[in-house]
Amino acid sequence: MTYSSIFDCVQSILLGIVQGLTEFLPISSTAHLKVIPFLLGWREPSLSITASFQLGSLFALLIYFSKEFFALYKSLPSLLEIHEVNYFSKNKILIALVIGTLPICLAGVMIKLFWRNYEFSVFRSINSIAIVSILMAVLLFLVESNFKRLHDLKTVTIKDLFLVGISQSLAIFPGVSRSGITITTALYLGIKRSDAARFSFLLGVPAIALSGFTELYQLFRVNSSYSLIPIFLGIISAGFSSYFSINFILKFLQSNNTNIFIFYRLLFGIMLLVLSYSDLFV
Repeated sequence: MTYSSIFDCVQSILLGIVQGLTEFLPISSTAHLKVIPFLLGWREPSLSITASFQLGSLFALLIYFSKEFFALYKSLPSLLEIHEVNYFSKNKILIALVIGTLPICLAGVMIKLFWRNYEFSVFRSINSIAIVSILMAVLLFLVESNFKRLHDLKTVTIKDLFLVGISQSLAIFPGVSRSGITITTALYLGIKRSDAARFSFLLGVPAIALSGFTELYQLFRVNSSYSLIPIFLGIISAGFSSYFSINFILKFLQSNNTNIFIFYRLLFGIMLLVLSYSDLFV
């Protein structure tokens, strides 16, 4: 194994850890996967490579919420039993997952078809990430400060959960954070913090799976000679760090607010603006 291949493996492991730790915290994994290579002087990995690491986060979700997903699987036949009195309450989460996934899937397809240079667009620039991070910090602060958390997932409406799904489509822009925007929307709707995070994570499964497998296929379709080992190591490291991140944030939000993430996002955005205008990023 050459020095270059060893470095690729180390880089993939470290970026996989970053992916896993930041995917489920409301701080944007995409932003960190773009910024950290700059700070370390690495060549920026392609969008296909970093999106492939999301498969580790997907496996962590499936393992952590295995009981919930098994229960959803068992409820599938009852979707046809519309005459049931408890139809909506019984299948609310499953219906919300299906409907809530449609906007981000549509957004992803539109980007693939009509925005071929999206990976190099201004929306993925350091300045854009910085500004979006600051705006998201302000938005989360306003929601955290002005709206009470009164509902759990059993009492909110299908419409409310669908709005969370719509907000998820904004995560195509680096700096927004898929978990950040969905948790913020859920808090705005009055859902308790821990339930907001739980639904955000469940809602992320179809989106993460679609993005991860699509980009992995794209990576090897375009460059079939690319080594599978670094990708595999990145997915594994992302899986372990994702599981830790899921467990941490769910327990943390049971008794804490999101102020620490607001403060972090604000500092992160300001730091990027300062570094950008000091010509560190060229």
